[in-house]
Amino acid sequence: MLPDDSHQASHCFAFEQDFVGGWRCIPLCLRRKLDLAGIKLKLGHWNALEHQERQLLVDWPDDPASLEAMADHIRQLTAPMAEGMAKNLAPARDEPWQAGSSPPADLASSSEALGQPLSPQLWAQLSELERFALAKLSRPGHDHHNLRAALEEVLR
Repeated sequence: MLPDDSHQASHCFAFEQDFVGGWRCIPLCLRRKLDLAGIKLKLGHWNALEHQERQLLVDWPDDPASLEAMADHIRQLTAPMAEGMAKNLAPARDEPWQAGSSPPADLASSSEALGQPLSPQLWAQLSELERFALAKLSRPGHDHHNLRAALEEVLR
Protein backbone atom coordinates (compact mmCIF):
# COMPACT_ATOMS: atom_id res chain seq x y z
CA MET A 1 0.00 0.00 0.00
CA LEU A 2 1.19 3.50 -0.81
CA PRO A 3 2.25 5.52 2.26
CA ASP A 4 -0.35 8.21 1.57
CA ASP A 5 -2.39 9.61 -1.31
CA SER A 6 0.09 12.44 -2.00
CA HIS A 7 2.31 9.95 -3.87
CA GLN A 8 -0.36 8.73 -6.27
CA ALA A 9 -0.08 11.51 -8.87
CA SER A 10 3.18 10.19 -10.32
CA HIS A 11 3.74 6.82 -8.63
CA CYS A 12 4.60 3.96 -10.98
CA PHE A 13 4.16 0.46 -9.65
CA ALA A 14 6.95 -2.12 -9.58
CA PHE A 15 4.87 -4.45 -11.77
CA GLU A 16 4.98 -1.75 -14.49
CA GLN A 17 8.79 -1.59 -14.55
CA ASP A 18 9.12 -3.64 -17.74
CA PHE A 19 7.74 -0.70 -19.75
CA VAL A 20 8.10 2.35 -17.49
CA GLY A 21 11.78 3.11 -18.17
CA GLY A 22 11.24 3.96 -21.81
CA TRP A 23 7.59 5.01 -21.35
CA ARG A 24 6.48 2.62 -24.10
CA CYS A 25 3.05 2.29 -22.42
CA ILE A 26 0.95 4.79 -20.51
CA PRO A 27 1.52 4.12 -16.79
CA LEU A 28 -1.46 3.65 -14.53
CA CYS A 29 -0.79 6.86 -12.57
CA LEU A 30 -1.26 8.85 -15.78
CA ARG A 31 -4.21 6.75 -16.90
CA ARG A 32 -5.89 7.65 -13.59
CA LYS A 33 -5.23 11.35 -14.19
CA LEU A 34 -6.59 11.05 -17.74
CA ASP A 35 -9.78 9.45 -16.41
CA LEU A 36 -10.14 12.16 -13.78
CA ALA A 37 -9.52 14.90 -16.37
CA GLY A 38 -11.90 13.34 -18.88
CA ILE A 39 -9.48 12.96 -21.78
CA LYS A 40 -8.70 9.95 -23.99
CA LEU A 41 -5.01 9.79 -24.85
CA LYS A 42 -4.42 6.94 -27.29
CA LEU A 43 -1.26 4.88 -27.26
CA GLY A 44 -0.49 6.33 -30.70
CA HIS A 45 -0.58 9.83 -29.21
CA TRP A 46 1.63 8.70 -26.33
CA ASN A 47 4.19 7.10 -28.61
CA ALA A 48 4.34 10.22 -30.79
CA LEU A 49 5.37 12.36 -27.80
CA GLU A 50 9.00 13.05 -26.95
CA HIS A 51 10.32 11.30 -23.82
CA GLN A 52 10.48 14.61 -21.89
CA GLU A 53 6.83 15.33 -22.70
CA ARG A 54 5.80 11.87 -21.48
CA GLN A 55 7.74 12.45 -18.26
CA LEU A 56 6.07 15.84 -17.82
CA LEU A 57 2.62 14.22 -18.05
CA VAL A 58 3.57 11.46 -15.59
CA ASP A 59 4.84 14.09 -13.13
CA TRP A 60 1.81 16.40 -13.60
CA PRO A 61 -0.06 17.08 -10.32
CA ASP A 62 -3.55 15.66 -9.87
CA ASP A 63 -5.49 18.44 -8.17
CA PRO A 64 -8.59 19.58 -10.13
CA ALA A 65 -7.06 22.78 -11.56
CA SER A 66 -3.93 20.94 -12.62
CA LEU A 67 -5.95 18.18 -14.28
CA GLU A 68 -7.89 20.76 -16.28
CA ALA A 69 -4.61 22.37 -17.37
CA MET A 70 -3.22 18.95 -18.26
CA ALA A 71 -6.24 18.18 -20.46
CA ASP A 72 -5.79 21.52 -22.28
CA HIS A 73 -2.07 20.80 -22.70
CA ILE A 74 -2.79 17.33 -24.12
CA ARG A 75 -5.36 18.73 -26.58
CA GLN A 76 -2.77 21.26 -27.81
CA LEU A 77 -0.06 18.58 -28.10
CA THR A 78 -2.25 16.13 -29.98
CA ALA A 79 -4.15 18.49 -32.30
CA PRO A 80 -1.53 18.29 -35.09
CA MET A 81 -0.94 14.53 -34.72
CA ALA A 82 -1.94 11.90 -37.27
CA GLU A 83 -4.26 10.33 -34.64
CA GLY A 84 -6.07 13.67 -34.36
CA MET A 85 -6.69 15.58 -31.18
CA ALA A 86 -7.24 13.58 -27.97
CA LYS A 87 -10.95 13.12 -27.36
CA ASN A 88 -12.90 14.47 -24.43
CA LEU A 89 -14.65 11.98 -22.17
CA ALA A 90 -16.85 12.41 -19.15
CA PRO A 91 -14.52 12.85 -16.18
CA ALA A 92 -14.53 9.91 -13.77
CA ARG A 93 -17.04 10.51 -10.99
CA ASP A 94 -18.26 8.01 -8.40
CA GLU A 95 -16.36 5.14 -10.00
CA PRO A 96 -15.91 2.00 -7.84
CA TRP A 97 -12.20 2.84 -7.50
CA GLN A 98 -13.12 6.29 -6.17
CA ALA A 99 -15.88 5.27 -3.79
CA GLY A 100 -13.84 2.87 -1.72
CA SER A 101 -16.77 0.91 -0.24
CA SER A 102 -16.06 -2.47 -1.85
CA PRO A 103 -14.12 -3.86 -4.81
CA PRO A 104 -15.92 -4.17 -8.17
CA ALA A 105 -17.43 -7.64 -8.73
CA ASP A 106 -14.94 -8.52 -11.51
CA LEU A 107 -12.02 -7.67 -9.26
CA ALA A 108 -13.50 -9.48 -6.26
CA SER A 109 -13.94 -12.70 -8.22
CA SER A 110 -10.53 -12.41 -9.95
CA SER A 111 -8.68 -11.72 -6.70
CA GLU A 112 -10.51 -14.60 -5.01
CA ALA A 113 -9.52 -16.92 -7.88
CA LEU A 114 -5.89 -15.82 -7.45
CA GLY A 115 -6.03 -16.64 -3.73
CA GLN A 116 -5.87 -13.00 -2.64
CA PRO A 117 -9.42 -12.04 -1.70
CA LEU A 118 -10.19 -8.35 -1.19
CA SER A 119 -12.51 -7.63 1.70
CA PRO A 120 -14.39 -4.31 1.78
CA GLN A 121 -12.20 -3.30 4.74
CA LEU A 122 -8.98 -4.00 2.84
CA TRP A 123 -10.34 -2.28 -0.28
CA ALA A 124 -11.14 0.84 1.76
CA GLN A 125 -7.54 0.96 3.09
CA LEU A 126 -6.04 1.15 -0.40
CA SER A 127 -5.16 4.47 -2.00
CA GLU A 128 -7.26 5.67 -4.89
CA LEU A 129 -4.41 4.86 -7.31
CA GLU A 130 -4.13 1.31 -5.95
CA ARG A 131 -7.90 0.82 -6.29
CA PHE A 132 -7.75 2.29 -9.81
CA ALA A 133 -4.93 -0.04 -10.85
CA LEU A 134 -6.63 -3.16 -9.53
CA ALA A 135 -9.99 -2.20 -11.05
CA LYS A 136 -8.42 -1.48 -14.46
CA LEU A 137 -6.38 -4.67 -14.47
CA SER A 138 -9.45 -6.80 -13.71
CA ARG A 139 -11.84 -5.36 -16.31
CA PRO A 140 -13.59 -7.85 -18.58
CA GLY A 141 -11.73 -8.23 -21.86
CA HIS A 142 -8.49 -6.91 -20.36
CA ASP A 143 -5.33 -8.99 -20.32
CA HIS A 144 -5.07 -9.85 -16.61
CA HIS A 145 -1.41 -10.93 -16.69
CA ASN A 146 -0.35 -8.12 -14.31
CA LEU A 147 -3.21 -8.57 -11.85
CA ARG A 148 -1.45 -11.14 -9.66
CA ALA A 149 1.70 -8.96 -9.45
CA ALA A 150 -0.43 -5.88 -8.75
CA LEU A 151 -2.32 -7.64 -5.95
CA GLU A 152 0.94 -8.86 -4.42
CA GLU A 153 2.44 -5.37 -4.61
CA VAL A 154 -0.44 -3.38 -3.16
CA LEU A 155 -1.41 -5.91 -0.50
CA ARG A 156 2.01 -6.34 1.10
